[in-house]
Amino acid sequence: MGAASFVLAINIFIAGLFTAAFGIIAWRNPTAIGARWLGLAYALGVFNSLLEFVLPWQDDPRPLSLLVFSVALAAFLVCVIGLARHYNVRVPWLALGTIAAVSVGANGVMLDLPPDNFEHAMVYQAPYFIAHLLGAYVVFKGPRRGGLDIALLIFLLVSGLQFLAKPFMAASLGNATTELYLYSLYGAYSQMLTAFLLIANGVLMLLIIVRDVMAEITARSETDKLSSMLNRRGFEERATKAMLNAHRTGSAASMVVADLDFFKQVNDTFGHEAGDEVIVAFARVLQSNAGSTMIAGRLGGEEFAVFAPNGGLGAARLFAETARAGVVVMDIVGLEAGHSVTASFGVAPLLPGDSLSDVMRRADAALYEAKRSGRNRVCVTQPSAATSTMPTQPPAGRRRNGSRQD
Repeated sequence: MGAASFVLAINIFIAGLFTAAFGIIAWRNPTAIGARWLGLAYALGVFNSLLEFVLPWQDDPRPLSLLVFSVALAAFLVCVIGLARHYNVRVPWLALGTIAAVSVGANGVMLDLPPDNFEHAMVYQAPYFIAHLLGAYVVFKGPRRGGLDIALLIFLLVSGLQFLAKPFMAASLGNATTELYLYSLYGAYSQMLTAFLLIANGVLMLLIIVRDVMAEITARSETDKLSSMLNRRGFEERATKAMLNAHRTGSAASMVVADLDFFKQVNDTFGHEAGDEVIVAFARVLQSNAGSTMIAGRLGGEEFAVFAPNGGLGAARLFAETARAGVVVMDIVGLEAGHSVTASFGVAPLLPGDSLSDVMRRADAALYEAKRSGRNRVCVTQPSAATSTMPTQPPAGRRRNGSRQD
């Protein structure tokens, strides 16, 4: 067995491992569509390498040589599709189809030329370079630009350039015929270079897929399914990080807690389906009025919280008042005409040395005061008197004494 044959066998094993790895990810996580295509790309790579073992034994190697080229090109083009699917970039179907048709046609026309012909070698290798260039473009257009993404972009460009370098390498080393390729020095160098880049690109793509799948799983575990907002766990984790940053930088920050008024009556009178619609509409109001830096979450039931890491008491109070006014005019499917929903809000500033529970407790006390004072209002705790609250909206409609649960 020649050196190139040995490295080619290793490449088959490596490609098989990546096929299995991407396949397992796609099987375990149906949303990882990119992993399916990347698994298929590496499976085509295995098939291509097997064909290369058979190629030297053909009496007329031309048809199989064209098939080897076509399968290898298909693997690279499918890899581009996988990257586009993963990065949520539009798949360049027209470009992929054009590359495939022109490249296979051009190599079919040049089948009668000897493999050591420089022009033939360049026509053979150039489509691989273009496919890698297209893959790098997809990564560049993707929304994520982390270290792994940049590294993958660089390695895709390097991988593409090495295909353009192969005709020059073959000319300097003395290209062998198809029958002797697996025993040639050029074949050994070519396969070793392919093995290195195969591993580098494969590992990077695998790490990126795993990174993003884990991020998606984490996001799902921190998201409330009904409201699509952060759940209590997600809110507390992100708000705590933002609060610590505010303490470190000395930035003003505030907490807003909100609670729908008489929500139990909505469920009892109109049914839980209508109650769910109220929750969804309320969440929409909060999210539409929250600034880009605000952290909003559903704590449970009809209770919500919004942490403003870059806003003082005035900004938080304005947000709460705007959201309160937006709740009154919500159009809820399932409620009787003329039945309006209201909400109460409590606002508290972040004080030096506060923990998240401290500022939430003061905001909760302000919310209780809003409930006690008639609901459908915003109450604020003042920095100089953290235990006191001040109503900022006169009672609207009915006045009722009640607890936080109403």
